Amino acid sequence: MNSTRKLMLLLAVLAAAAANIDTCGGIFTDRVFDVVRYGASPDGRSDSAGAFYKAWGEACAADCGWFRGARVRARVLIPQGTFLAGPVSFRGPCRSPMVVQVKGVVRAPTNLGAFHHQEWIAFRHVNGLLVTGLGTFDGQGQSVWPYKHGNGLPPTLKLVHVTNAKIRAISLINAKFFHVIIGQSRGVTVLGVKITAPADSPNTDGIHIGDSSEIRITRSSIATGDDCISVGPGSSNVTIDKVHCGPGHGISVGSLGKYSTDTGVAGIRVLNCTLAGTTNGVRIKTWRDSPAITASNMLFSDIVMKEVSNPIIIDQEYCPNSCDEDKPGSRVNINNVRFQNIRGTSATDVAINLMCSAAIPCDYITLENIDLKPLPPSPGLAPAIPLSACEHVGLHSRAVGFVFPPPCF
Repeated sequence: MNSTRKLMLLLAVLAAAAANIDTCGGIFTDRVFDVVRYGASPDGRSDSAGAFYKAWGEACAADCGWFRGARVRARVLIPQGTFLAGPVSFRGPCRSPMVVQVKGVVRAPTNLGAFHHQEWIAFRHVNGLLVTGLGTFDGQGQSVWPYKHGNGLPPTLKLVHVTNAKIRAISLINAKFFHVIIGQSRGVTVLGVKITAPADSPNTDGIHIGDSSEIRITRSSIATGDDCISVGPGSSNVTIDKVHCGPGHGISVGSLGKYSTDTGVAGIRVLNCTLAGTTNGVRIKTWRDSPAITASNMLFSDIVMKEVSNPIIIDQEYCPNSCDEDKPGSRVNINNVRFQNIRGTSATDVAINLMCSAAIPCDYITLENIDLKPLPPSPGLAPAIPLSACEHVGLHSRAVGFVFPPPCF
């Protein structure tokens, strides 16, 4: 290559690099939008929601180009410090893949009057999202739990119509309602997340999934006052693996069939998880008088139970507050469910409880290699003998290998 061509090539490279600096702040690197530069205050007292909006707006509008066939990302940085922030809805679509890097603490207001849309931190219509940074979202739920809980309160983190997203290495504590909601989304991975709330905190589910597909929750620790993870109607191809749950109400599919618009679930896998001191282990729960929907193709495998009250449970008469016995039975068709390689200790006498619907018995239920022992007895008392209980389990259900307590079908 002659010197003239080398010079022309060098000038072209420098021009491309300069263009990339103008749009993305550095050569082939994320462009950083530090919320402090937009007016956010790390003092924990001033509301920084407006600064968050501004930083996101500019980052979302930036076209950061491509490098070696991959899109260069725009990064919103929440640095060290404590940032009070009222509700923020981060909306797409964006011109570049988005990163929200949380290094500090983001704290929710305690005044419920600040939450006009019953949500706190929300992402909508974003394709290619990463939320990471070892920081913490603090919902300050303890400020409202004594007098209000449940629906009507804002969850901490909400993903709606989000695709190809990852929530990685962040902490969420003391949500007013659910900690994470994934709704109407596809291709979301939750990795290395820690969720913490007191055992008596009401309706503080760790992660709730609904109307979503291709979801994976892995290598995470969840301690709450409700379900560690709940898989709601309309969910498919959900994998939960290497999750530690406890305290809490366990890992649940459902509740299903509460509303006439509910749809079914399929392809749910719960693998290599540990549940410690929870009120339930792995659970499927459906309401009476439900629509005729299907819950099928579920696998619960390689799970350790430590002093769990209901290690394996199907409850098709779920009614947490009051039950109307005159309502017809659940019409959720539960089939093709495998409980496999589950071991540990049961804190109650009934370690396996399959309460299926008289309207549509659950069928093709498999218990394979189950070993659930009782807790050691108190001094002077005889040891408990764990039991299995069944109602309306179909004829195609079976036990494979060693199953203790012995199967009830």
